[in-house]
Amino acid sequence: MAKSTLSFVCQNCGAAYNRWQGKCDSCGEWNTLAEEDTTGSVPVSIRSKRKGRTFALESLSGKTQDAPRLSSGMTELDRVTGGGFVRGSVLLVGGDPGIGKSTLLTQATSMMARAGHRAVYISGEEAVAQVRLRAERLGLADAPVQLASETSVEDIVSTLSEGAVPRLIVIDSIQTMWTDTVESAPGTVTQVRASAQALIRFAKKTGATIILVGHVTKDGQIAGPRVVEHMVDAVLSFEGEGSQQFRILRSAKNRFGATDEIGVFEMTGLGLREVTNPSELFLSERELGSPGTAVFAGIEGTRPVLVELQALVAPTSLGTPRRAVVGWDPSRLSMVLAVLEAHCGVKLSGHDVYLNVAGGLRIQEPAADLAAAAALVSSLVNAPLPTDAVYFGEISLSGAIRPVAQTAARLKEALKLGFGRAILPESARGDGGGDAGLALNSVGNLTTLVAEIAARGTPRGGRAAPRNDEGTPRGDPSGSGDADTAGKNATPARFRRGTS
Repeated sequence: MAKSTLSFVCQNCGAAYNRWQGKCDSCGEWNTLAEEDTTGSVPVSIRSKRKGRTFALESLSGKTQDAPRLSSGMTELDRVTGGGFVRGSVLLVGGDPGIGKSTLLTQATSMMARAGHRAVYISGEEAVAQVRLRAERLGLADAPVQLASETSVEDIVSTLSEGAVPRLIVIDSIQTMWTDTVESAPGTVTQVRASAQALIRFAKKTGATIILVGHVTKDGQIAGPRVVEHMVDAVLSFEGEGSQQFRILRSAKNRFGATDEIGVFEMTGLGLREVTNPSELFLSERELGSPGTAVFAGIEGTRPVLVELQALVAPTSLGTPRRAVVGWDPSRLSMVLAVLEAHCGVKLSGHDVYLNVAGGLRIQEPAADLAAAAALVSSLVNAPLPTDAVYFGEISLSGAIRPVAQTAARLKEALKLGFGRAILPESARGDGGGDAGLALNSVGNLTTLVAEIAARGTPRGGRAAPRNDEGTPRGDPSGSGDADTAGKNATPARFRRGTS
């Protein structure tokens, strides 16, 4: 038998070392090295005698056919996967604990089983009785889904090979699976890689669709090395806030469809409910006429989505102002604040800034720059934005508004939901498609938009103006203490309207 070879493998990135050390030099994480046996069960002397076989080579020219797909019965799930499950494909689904991954997959397997397809649910974390309780709570107890609680990959493959080939197989989760080919504990990098490879090989051989559930780390990334994500055909992320009932299924990788596509669900007492119009859902609790709110017309994958951006700018009592953002890139917010101060005269160095994307949606595209800037200035000068307007556009470091893609789709979604105007980049005005009933206000530079919002600014009612050490309103260079003058000084100096 071959001599056992031990090495220390990083459980975060998969890098191997011949001795233990506290920090992984590859990914920089601490205390992630675990001792594993990297030698397979087959001796090297036997493996080296195997000769390769020849195979036929083909040219690029030839007939191509679209991959046949099988609908899951859930429209939002089919949208994210690209139109349904492809035969022989393997999908990896990740998400925070308790977000609803098992609920989603239980509903998907039940719908496929009711449609007459063989669906199998293998749970490595829960007993069969626990899965049945969930199905009863969801009203799916009568679905002919085949259940099992098993963690051995060899036993799973042997069982599934008998009888008709299953059309859908759910493995919950891949971190609990183990195989005899490697000598490591379940959940380690070596076991996860080997178990995933065995299941992928079974899917490609039989044509069954396999969904692997993966654990996530504390920062939301799928646990384990990136090699598992490269092995599968699609990587789906199930996102959502614990305080919100909305759930977002996002496609991060898809060999058979578009990436960054999203499906929207609502968590209810009877499971996940599909949301066919997410824009209306995200704007359902919108407070009209409130300063610091702007509606952003965004694109998630191929779907236009309207979402509300909420901003709060308040004077700070700390030496370093706070910058808090939820649902958007913090570095993007810092860039917008820098452009506002450098090119628009908006001084925010003495204010705390808070930005929130309503509904728990996470925005990733830079087209939200214009809506975020409008909401920030609106909150600073206490000027409500028009309730029938949507904003989209990318802000450059020079303050210019750059065009974004799919302008016509954004405008069409805004018109469908009853909005009357759109503030968009000047160069994208001709891409609107001439939608009737929607006024297009083009903006070439951020200074123009800030001036328009600041001109409508009013003093905050019922609040005394902040005063300096001399007792005069802060920002009143004349020292007159006039309340009206202090109110005007709430807007940037370069945008104040002249008085007679």
